[in-house]
This record gives sequence, structure tokens and C-alpha cells, in this order.
Amino acid sequence: RMAAAPPSYCFVAFPPCSKDGLVVFGKNSARPRDEVQEVVYFAAAAHDPGSKVECTYIEIEQVPKTHAVVLSRPSWLWGAEMGANEHGVCVANEAVVTREPASESEALLGMDLVRLGLERGATAKEALDVIVALLEEHGQGGNYYEDGSSCHTFQSAFLIVDRNEAWILETSGKYWAAEKITEGVKCICNQLSLTTKIDAEHPELRNYVRSQGWWNGDSDFNFSEVFSLADDHLACCSGRESLEKQGGDVSAQAMIDVLRDKDSGVCVDSESFLTTASIVSVLPQDPSFPCVHYFTGTPDPSRSIFKPFIFVDDVKLVPKVQSPSFGNDDPAKKIPRFQEKPDRRHELYKAHEWARSLLESDQDKGQKLMRIMLDLEKQGLEAMDDILTRTEVLDPAEVVDLFYDCVDTELKFFK
Repeated sequence: RMAAAPPSYCFVAFPPCSKDGLVVFGKNSARPRDEVQEVVYFAAAAHDPGSKVECTYIEIEQVPKTHAVVLSRPSWLWGAEMGANEHGVCVANEAVVTREPASESEALLGMDLVRLGLERGATAKEALDVIVALLEEHGQGGNYYEDGSSCHTFQSAFLIVDRNEAWILETSGKYWAAEKITEGVKCICNQLSLTTKIDAEHPELRNYVRSQGWWNGDSDFNFSEVFSLADDHLACCSGRESLEKQGGDVSAQAMIDVLRDKDSGVCVDSESFLTTASIVSVLPQDPSFPCVHYFTGTPDPSRSIFKPFIFVDDVKLVPKVQSPSFGNDDPAKKIPRFQEKPDRRHELYKAHEWARSLLESDQDKGQKLMRIMLDLEKQGLEAMDDILTRTEVLDPAEVVDLFYDCVDTELKFFK
């Protein structure tokens, strides 16, 4: 039996459902409970001709220039679960199971494709083109988890968003289809969602599924029906209704509230899986305003706070949300892989473990701490609202330490 894919949820809301000409993006990353996620920034860079880039499992050709990116990622791998680049492109991925078994042989992970799309695409459509070209060239495959005892493989779906449009990209092996979204609210989770509205696809997609006997060519071509396992195609998303209920007022706060909701199942906290990190991004459709990206960097958004990040030159790095690096001694880099699990916890993660034990042992103190934390978050959200509504241009010096200071303040409260 194929292991179930972890139930992550990704959302995007466009005007008129969202507030004041803003596109709002969000994702909860559901992963194995004990996995640590870090938040890392990589500056834009120029690369020598012929240089290579070492992804999680394979090496591929580097491009002449990569964009600046901020990523939330399981700290053992190269790619990312979700992130953004300096051009206001956001990408998140979902592990999906299709009728085609995912390959165990090491290739690109869906998470590598998230980072590659962000590093190489200045618009959502460019990021999509990058991802499908790399899929064609290198394929997808390899273990999704840091697990030496068994190989967990999945196909990938992606939500790719910029200030103007979003693309839902769903894949099976190297075959893919995509739908363009420019209004309303959309949710994707860990199963195929594309039906008959397909705006771009692999040139051989229909011939391939015909040759497999999965589609006769007479009926409408429905991607999910053709590629899903027979019993797997359920209506996905409980979080979408909560966003639609906001009636034209989806803001960063509304997206955060949806991501924190355990009753709806959007905030996963089960025996095997936990929401190990979350992101919310606000992308103003007017390009004279900056995009704001909020990261938790810690598990369970209902007990974490969303901290803002804005791209500016020389943005201050935040080692306290970065996991220790083990270089070439990392068991994820040695073959056979994952023979041991090093301690990947970063400073903020450890502080959260302490806070969690406090919440569980002394409820009054725990609740009080949580109230202080949420107040801190609210101050951040209000300061960002101010930046997104004022008329004068943002002075980069004002936000160069933004994410650093938020993490620092959060740690001080724990001390």
C-alpha cells in the first residue's frame, strides 16, 4: 500500500475576495512530527558558465543568475516546502499520490523544484516553465523523508503565485497540466484537483494517457479523473469555505486564522504528521508596494507567531532560525543515506519546545505567554499594514533587520 501523502494545505485569495488590491498566499507544511524546518535566505547571485548546483540528491546545470529567495525548508534537504523570491513570486508544493507510482530512484524532489522555480523565475509563469522544463530533463524521485529504513516517494503538485496571477501545476512523472487563476479563492491539498479547465499541459500528455488506456479520447479530458487512484478523488478543502466567508476581506490575519484552525483539519496535528512550519505572503497588485512574507519557523501555527520578512539589499541573516550545518558529514549526503539522524534543532525551535512544555505543565503561565506572543504578532501585522497603505516609498533601512528583530524579540520573551 502506498503511504498516504501528508495533508498540507495551500491557499491563494485574489481580489475581489481579498482586501485592497492584495493577493494573499498561505501554506501549512505538514511533515513527519519530529522534522525541523528552518527559514533561510539566499542572496541573488551570478554563476560562472558551466557551473553546477548540488540539489538534494542530484547535481544539475546552474543558470547564469539566480534571484534572491527566502525559504522554509526541512533542514536536511536542499530545496524547500515553500518560499518567495525578490520579484514577488511564491511557490509551495504538495506531495500527491497518482495512479502512477512515484520513482524511488534519486532525481529532483518536488521540494527542489520549489527552490529552482523561485531562483530562476521572475513571474509565476516563468517559475512554472522552469519547473516543467527541469521535470522533463531530470525527472522527479527519491525519498521525501529523512528515513533510512524506508523510501517514501510522491508525485508533486504546486501552487505558484505572483502579484497578478497564480498557477496550479499538477504532475505525474514528467507529465503535467496547469490551470491559471486570476480571481477568487483557491485551495490545494495533497490530492489532484485539476479537472477539465487546463490552460497549459505537457505536449504529449493526452497521447500518453491514451496509450496507457486511461482515457479513450471521446469524453472530456479530466486530469484528476484520469490520474487519481480510483477511490482517492474527494473534494479537498475545508479551509476554502472559511476564506470565502470573509466576503472580500481576506487579509494576512484572515489567512493566519485559517492556518491555525485545527477543527477544520487545515492545521494538522496527528499521530504521524504535524504542521511543522507555515507561511503567509501578501502581494500588493500595485508594484510600487513591497511584498510581505510571514514565516513561523516553528511547528504548529496555533502556538507559533508569524514574523514578517521584506526583501531589501543586505537583509540581515537570522542564524537563530537556521539549523546547524553538518557539511559533507551530513548523513543525508552520504550513501547509504540517513543512517543516523543528527540534532537539527535551531535556537528558536528549542525555545518553542520549552514553551510547549510550559503550556502543557502550567496552563496559566502558558496562556499568558501565548497572549504576549500574539500581541507581538499583532504589532508586526499592524506595522506591515502601515507600510502597505502609506504613500511614501519604503526606506530599505527601515526593514533590513525586520525578520531578525522579530525572531530576537520572540526569543527574549521565552527567556
